[in-house]
Amino acid sequence: MNGWRGASPTARLLLVAVLLTGLTTFMFLPLLAIELTAQGIPAGRTGFLVGLLAFSSQAFSLLSGLMVDRLGPRRVMAAGFLLRIAGYVLLGLGGAGRPAPLVAGIVAVGVGGSMLGLSTKTLLVSQEGSDPRTMLALRSTFVNIGVVVGPALGALVYPLGFRYVLAACVLSHLVLGIGLVSGRTAAAVPGRTAAKATGPGAEPDAEPGAAPDAAAGRPGEVTRWTLLRHWAPLAALGVAYWAIYSQLNVLLPIAANELTGSTAAISVVFTANGLLVVLFQYTLLSRVLRRATARTLLALGFLAFACAYAVLIPLAGWYSLLAFVLPVTLAEMLIGPSLDEQAVNAAALRRTGLALGTMSAAGALGSLLGSSLGGQLLQTTRGGSRAWVLLVGCSLAAAAICLLLPKVRTRHA
Repeated sequence: MNGWRGASPTARLLLVAVLLTGLTTFMFLPLLAIELTAQGIPAGRTGFLVGLLAFSSQAFSLLSGLMVDRLGPRRVMAAGFLLRIAGYVLLGLGGAGRPAPLVAGIVAVGVGGSMLGLSTKTLLVSQEGSDPRTMLALRSTFVNIGVVVGPALGALVYPLGFRYVLAACVLSHLVLGIGLVSGRTAAAVPGRTAAKATGPGAEPDAEPGAAPDAAAGRPGEVTRWTLLRHWAPLAALGVAYWAIYSQLNVLLPIAANELTGSTAAISVVFTANGLLVVLFQYTLLSRVLRRATARTLLALGFLAFACAYAVLIPLAGWYSLLAFVLPVTLAEMLIGPSLDEQAVNAAALRRTGLALGTMSAAGALGSLLGSSLGGQLLQTTRGGSRAWVLLVGCSLAAAAICLLLPKVRTRHA
């Protein structure tokens, strides 16, 4: 990867941290519900605890973003590592008979993950000599390596005992925390540098209709209307993306089983999706679509979502399911990093953490709405194609909302 070769030593260290924390996180996450159930915890309480982990991470994202901007990403990163290590230790001490350390550990892992994610993402998009799109694409690629490989590693280690999985998480976070917090990340700038600014003050890359550059810091240029014009549609798109994407965990597993008669069908979808993202996302964003604006990539991504759910309408068994994989993966590759890129471009100087935290909060709301509405769709449609038609309509509406965003082109290093 040219992006890796051209990245600064700090960026490379951050990306290695993303990879290793992703591997251990996805060793741990798929096994949590299995372990809680094996300890004799009822299914309802197990579901609550697993949901609490996701909620703790997502609900804390806005505050994490504010902390990154106020305290600096290095301090927030250190706190995130400490919280996660403490959380994994508490999980090892907790159990069916000791709910207090179990709940405290789950909350600590979730909040620590939020702090780690936003601090590392803020540092990556602030690196000199690299544009945000390249860094975000590389980060997403490394995260997805963890998504693909982590569960397999967890399956290998779990027969030894769940505490060995937790020990691997503690050890990796301890080593990475010491290396990152005491290393060269101290020199990173916690906001965007002037070289990465976009908008009318960032000639020659600005386009007609671009939003005024919040990073320029010139008084009077960024009005409330300008912020509303950029952030209202962007937040709506963040909610829409996660509401639509969450159906991969709500509607699709049941539909895949009904379409194919195989409980393994959904695993095929997720495995193919993860491999495609790892192999092609960086090349797609940093080379093939390098000159496209984030607004264009978002519109293309939501149109890909519409195509993905449209192929499920005929209910053609494995043919529909396999045809679904490519467009839904394309949507994921285009939309996720582009939402963050657009947020970074819209952020004021030293407000990158808050901008990224806002997008995480929008994602939390979208996931909650999507899961709830997906459950309602399951009850009301009872099979058939109406759910897919509705999702196609929502995807097309989101693509139209993309046109409300101002044109902002990333300055490429």
